[in-house]
Amino acid sequence: MALFLITVKQNHYANGIRLEKGMTVEVASKYSNPITINGGHEVVDAFMRKYGIDIKKNCGLSSSYLDLKKIS
Repeated sequence: MALFLITVKQNHYANGIRLEKGMTVEVASKYSNPITINGGHEVVDAFMRKYGIDIKKNCGLSSSYLDLKKIS
C-alpha cells in the first residue's frame, strides 16, 4: 500500500463547489493511481472528510485539476 499526496493544480468552480489551488489530501491506496482507479472513490472520500466538498460533483476528479505525488 502506498501513500499519495493529491494537490489541486488550479482554481475550479462548478455546480456551486469551488476548488482552490493548493488544496491537498493524503490518500493511502493499493492502486497506482487512485484518481482514475475505482472511480476515484478514495480521493472523493478524502476531500469530503477534510473539506466537506464533493469533488466528483464539482467535476474536478481529473488529472487536469489534480496533481498526484507518491510519498511512500
